[in-house]
Amino acid sequence: MRSRYTAFVEGREDYLLATWAPETRPASLALDPDQRWLGLSIRATEAGGADDAEGYVEFVARSRVRGQGVRLHERSRFRREAGCWVYVDGAFPGT
Repeated sequence: MRSRYTAFVEGREDYLLATWAPETRPASLALDPDQRWLGLSIRATEAGGADDAEGYVEFVARSRVRGQGVRLHERSRFRREAGCWVYVDGAFPGT
């Protein structure tokens, strides 16, 4: 999760796509070069340990786009593939 957040901060579309499950991965991303990431807070984790095939991370990521504050609160699902964790999908708690 933290490496994907860092990839968003650095605008690393290649890394984001490479760490995305094939069945849910988009063909490309439209990262906004004006988006400034301000912080990541991990709220909760579930599974995702050394012996798990799947895990969940609930987080809040804050950013600013053209002066507007943005707050992304998501519960992301990850799956281990060939020893590496990939992002599968996410849900927005409370919606």
